[in-house]
Amino acid sequence: MTIFPAAVAALLALSTLVAGGRHFAGDNGLLLPSEASRFFRPGGAADDDTGGESAGTRWAVLIAGSNGYWNYRHQADICHAYQLLKKGGLKDENIIVLMYDDISFNEENPRPGIIINSPHGEDVYEGVPKDYTGEDVTVDNFFAVILGNKTALSGGSGKVLDSGPNDHIFIYYSDHGGPGVLGMPTSPYLYANDLIEVLKKKHASGTYNSLVFYLEACESGSIFEGLLPEGLNIYATTAANAEESSWGTYCPGEDPSPPPEYETCLGDLYSVAWMEDSDVHNLRTETLRQQYELVKKRTANDNSVYGSHVMQYGDLSLNKEDLVLYMGTNPANDNYTFVDNNSLRLPSKAVNQRDADLVHFWDKFRKAPEGSPRKAEAQKQFLEAMSHRTHIDHAIKLVGRLLFGMEKGSEVLKTVRPAGQPLVDDWHCLKTLVRTFEAHCGSLSQYGMKHMRSIANICNAGIEKEQMAEASAQACVTIPPGPWSSLDKGFSA
Repeated sequence: MTIFPAAVAALLALSTLVAGGRHFAGDNGLLLPSEASRFFRPGGAADDDTGGESAGTRWAVLIAGSNGYWNYRHQADICHAYQLLKKGGLKDENIIVLMYDDISFNEENPRPGIIINSPHGEDVYEGVPKDYTGEDVTVDNFFAVILGNKTALSGGSGKVLDSGPNDHIFIYYSDHGGPGVLGMPTSPYLYANDLIEVLKKKHASGTYNSLVFYLEACESGSIFEGLLPEGLNIYATTAANAEESSWGTYCPGEDPSPPPEYETCLGDLYSVAWMEDSDVHNLRTETLRQQYELVKKRTANDNSVYGSHVMQYGDLSLNKEDLVLYMGTNPANDNYTFVDNNSLRLPSKAVNQRDADLVHFWDKFRKAPEGSPRKAEAQKQFLEAMSHRTHIDHAIKLVGRLLFGMEKGSEVLKTVRPAGQPLVDDWHCLKTLVRTFEAHCGSLSQYGMKHMRSIANICNAGIEKEQMAEASAQACVTIPPGPWSSLDKGFSA
């Protein structure tokens, strides 16, 4: 294969973008740009030993919000969670799974039909229910599942949270995110205010006793910060606070690394932390709070640059509950009581969620035979991803300058509201301005979600749709083509 001089220069330049960034071991390196007791009956029902009345049935909703082999880890997380809950005694009829299902038999998967979530892990794909897959993994279906509204479903198995007032619900989401938004493999994305409204409706329907929400995504704290009120009997933890990225783990070049034939991250740091803890303990003896503290320590990675701050929101009094109430417990772990100093090994490094696609493309390029079509494909994928990033970063910065001036533009876009305040005052404005920007500049995509705070700040500054349209039209003369473009991906709002 002949690599044109410009492409070689681009690859070499991109491999040294940020001093002090993450390195792969070996001669082929890449510096990534973003681095800166209750007693339970078998099955679903449980007895509440504190009140003597039935605690009802355990339900779970598991959702991976991405697709594409470079996002392998999100579906691996979800499949692992299913296996954990299944071993804990939950029944398939009470576990609802939403995932695109394009990983297990992907041509890039070195072990067809198998998904692993850790370097030496067993297959977590076998037996996972295919309730909502492909284009049926949508915001509307996710919300209909939570609300138990079968008439609002489009496609899929038809399974919903048909829960009752004594039941306990566990929701786990894994994907990319940004301030106030969570990714989906389909358009549009999931916005924080809409999720909170659905949770309020679920509470008003009187169809659960308590609900626990585990959320893996960048800036995931912004989904609940200033939005999730107390009194809904909902307890949420997030992989990151409202201002920072979350992290992939078991990635090429890390210690531990995935098996050499894998060219992608196998899991996410927060997610594997809570699941690997749950895998090995009697969950009758571990509370939500104890797991939160352990996961917080592991995910912070000893306060290194490769980690994030796990947060908790909602009715914090629920964290005194034992995990078994939501996840069940594996009888094989009956003799493994939780102790505070049981942290599993901390990874030496992790990968910023937004850079995991680059890790895949680079590792694929590095390992492919010289002159092979695979090497050319990997080079093309890498450069397309970087081109999209450069375009979106430049467009947002230019829009800020056009709206607020050269000096003030950057200040407005980077403003972070005090803790406890929601991202934006007017969510309709945010969605409108996102759609307006994308109409002129193309889809934000999974990477561009990082700029959602900038657009929220434009809303908070009182900018109207017409002003945003004029600035976006000046900033972007055309919508770039390519797999990351809105011409291919659709719109985020």
